[in-house]
Amino acid sequence: MLQQIIELDKEIFLIINQGMSNLAFDWLLPILRNPYTWAPLYLFLIIFFIKNYGKFGLAVVLCTLINFGISDGISSHLIKKTVKRLRPCNDIEFKHDINLRVRCGSGYSFTSSHATNHFAMAFFWIVLFRRRWKHTLWLSITWAALISISQIYVGVHYPFDILCGAVLGALIGLLNGNLFLRLLPRFANENSQENTST
Repeated sequence: MLQQIIELDKEIFLIINQGMSNLAFDWLLPILRNPYTWAPLYLFLIIFFIKNYGKFGLAVVLCTLINFGISDGISSHLIKKTVKRLRPCNDIEFKHDINLRVRCGSGYSFTSSHATNHFAMAFFWIVLFRRRWKHTLWLSITWAALISISQIYVGVHYPFDILCGAVLGALIGLLNGNLFLRLLPRFANENSQENTST
C-alpha cells in the first residue's frame, strides 16, 4: 500500500514538474516560492494590522510569528528529521527524471515546510479576519496553494509532501487562531461589531 502511494506520488509529481512545463511557469513559479518575493506583503500587513487594530494588531503580528515558529518547528525539526524522506532532486534513482528549476537544498522532503508554514499563516488569518473581510478565505488559501504547488513544479517536493504539509499547517493555523480568539475575546467582538456596521 505504501509503495503504491509512493509510485502514485511520483507520477503526479512528473505530471506537474514535466507535463505542465512552459516558459511562463518557468519564470513565475520560482518567484512565487521565493520568500523575498513576499517581503513587501508582510511589511504591508504589519503596518495594516497595527494601524487598524492598535495593540490587538501588535498581538496579531506577534502571534503570527509564534504560529509560524510552531509550524516550522513541527515540520522542519520534528517530522522531517523523523521521516527522513529524500527530496526528488536528491533521490539518486529519480533525480535524473526531473526538471530542477531552483537549487535543490540538502534538507528532507516530508513534510513541505513551505506548505506547512504558509497554510498555517493563511488559516490563522482566516480565523481572525474572515468575518470582517469576506475575501480573506479565498485570498489566503490561493496564496498558500500557489506557493506550495510551486515547490512541486520547481522539483524540490513531491505532491504528498505538499498535501500533508498543507493539512498540517491548516490544523495548526485553525488551532492557534481559535486560541487567539479565546484569549483575546475583545478582538473577536470588535471585529464582529465592525463587520455589522459596514
